Amino acid sequence: MTPQINGRITNYRTGPLSQNAKECLVQFEGTTPAQYIGKKVVWTQGKTQLAGRVMGLHGKNGMVRVKFVHGVPGQAIGSMVQVTV
Repeated sequence: MTPQINGRITNYRTGPLSQNAKECLVQFEGTTPAQYIGKKVVWTQGKTQLAGRVMGLHGKNGMVRVKFVHGVPGQAIGSMVQVTV
């Protein structure tokens, strides 16, 4: 059985004039984030599950960009996501 890998949604991906609710920035603690590029990510709250995929690195402090199929609600910021390996 593989260990469960968790990350925390820190914010939406933003630009100078807009933000994209389908792309979020996720922080993984204690691991190298480059190994998760291309992996699937699931955000769960109650019966709601939103699936996404790790698209690439963001910055130099261990954050990645995750693109979800549907927009993530604002209450998801600060909550945990699970990486399915």
